[in-house]
Amino acid sequence: MIDFQTDPSRYRHWKIAFDGPIATLSMDVDADAPLLGGYELKLNSYDLGVDIELADAVQRLRFEHPEVKTVVLRSAKENVFCAGANIRMLSKATHGHKVNFCKFTNETRLSIEDASAHSGQRYLAAINGAAAGGGYELAECADYIMLIDDRRSSVSLPELPLLAVLPGTGGLTRLTDKRKVRRDLADVFCTTEEGVRGKRAVQWRLVDEVVAPSAWETKVRERALTMAATSDRTGTTGIALTPLARTITADEITYPHVRARLIRDQRRVEITIKGPTTLPTDLAGLHAQGAAFWPLAMARELDDALLLLRLNEPDLGLIVFRSEGDADTVLAADRLLDTHQSDWLVREVTLYLKRVFKRVDMMARSLVTLIEPGSCFAGSLAELVFAADRGVMLAGRRSGDNKEVAALSLSPLNFGAFPMGNGLTRLQTRFLGEPDSITAAQAVIGQALLADDAEDMGLITFAYDETDWDDEVRMLLQERASFSVDSLTGLEANLRFAGPETMETRIFGRLTAWQNWIFQRPNAVGETGSLKRYGSGLRPDFSTERV
Repeated sequence: MIDFQTDPSRYRHWKIAFDGPIATLSMDVDADAPLLGGYELKLNSYDLGVDIELADAVQRLRFEHPEVKTVVLRSAKENVFCAGANIRMLSKATHGHKVNFCKFTNETRLSIEDASAHSGQRYLAAINGAAAGGGYELAECADYIMLIDDRRSSVSLPELPLLAVLPGTGGLTRLTDKRKVRRDLADVFCTTEEGVRGKRAVQWRLVDEVVAPSAWETKVRERALTMAATSDRTGTTGIALTPLARTITADEITYPHVRARLIRDQRRVEITIKGPTTLPTDLAGLHAQGAAFWPLAMARELDDALLLLRLNEPDLGLIVFRSEGDADTVLAADRLLDTHQSDWLVREVTLYLKRVFKRVDMMARSLVTLIEPGSCFAGSLAELVFAADRGVMLAGRRSGDNKEVAALSLSPLNFGAFPMGNGLTRLQTRFLGEPDSITAAQAVIGQALLADDAEDMGLITFAYDETDWDDEVRMLLQERASFSVDSLTGLEANLRFAGPETMETRIFGRLTAWQNWIFQRPNAVGETGSLKRYGSGLRPDFSTERV
């Protein structure tokens, strides 16, 4: 099983050091500690295990170190920053693993950019060696890139000439959309194995500054302090991201607030979210609870469950979301987040919820949310209704059932706190071209909407009464499980991200789709393809047929 839980005491590939407002995150990959085995992680090349540690470090810097305002990304090895994704790993991995590796790596890179944009924790890449492929892509995520001018250090995206693949963790898109590199120069850069160094790297906007070796350390620190001075982070004492309480069996993954039931014979997972039972009454109590504060605890558990399912359970192609609890208490949690949004910790919790809901959007699984009596899809949890491909609600109660009638409630957070990758809220995406529907939804914030009203407002797909509920839900789930999973993935990926295209949607919707296709083509992964013949001394044998 591939597990995503770790902590700094178990890191094999990264080192963290602190100096006032500056944290230095140094890449020092242990070549003899690959995640899957059968290859060496030479030259700071990485696999999923390296990136799991990076994702954990980025998360801990945000929650455990509010005093940190600049993070310096650098290498602890001489003459190499990072050689990118490990080629032997890519040649041995299954197609599904390569796809999910790229997806998780992209999500981690985007979380770095999210920290820069919204958390006041800026990133500085200090390239002290060769930064190739995914190594340069990692640097591209930073706000500012410094390159030592030692005649050896360079930046490159050599995937096309060397491996017959693409810079699949966002390299191409960040060149054009973020760093605004001219298209023809980007073409030259991406077809040149040796890369670019020195002043030309600055002229082409591949880096922001080149520095002589004699001034390197001084300049890096000066730049980091200058960036720290622009930060709006105000916290001084962080909270500990304590280990998750988790039980895993053959058919269930259980946490205090999340339960995932694996129904293998029907190829689906039922994820039930338990609402809060108690909440702090003020900001001091929220800080005292720390990682136990329900929105944060629930988000961490749901995130972990999604990642475990993504990498370890590829045959379970349908996720059904359910919830249990008191909707008013969920809305009370939202009020805490909304009222204290200027607090650094509250801001981080809200931003983390945003990232987890984005992870839901990016699951290559069909998503169905069932709103039943006793459920608590309110406010932030209602995002799981709007993220779903179908949202279905039971009208009224079941006979002999004394649970609260099914209802759906909105909070102010549904209207801006959790944007999707397209930059719009899920309600804005749902109601493209229907501004009156957004206005109508805002008018009922805090109200418990019953099935008929929720259906009339377009907030759910269908409402069924007790007579039809069991049959309609059964047919929906069985039909979904009977379709081609490939076709469903394409359908869902296209329909979920309506509206404007952003750098993020281009990375996932365009770049990743092409990379996934290329990863199945013989020029890359065939017996005579580049990934298989790399390092063997044999030239790849390419098919010349354009498709």
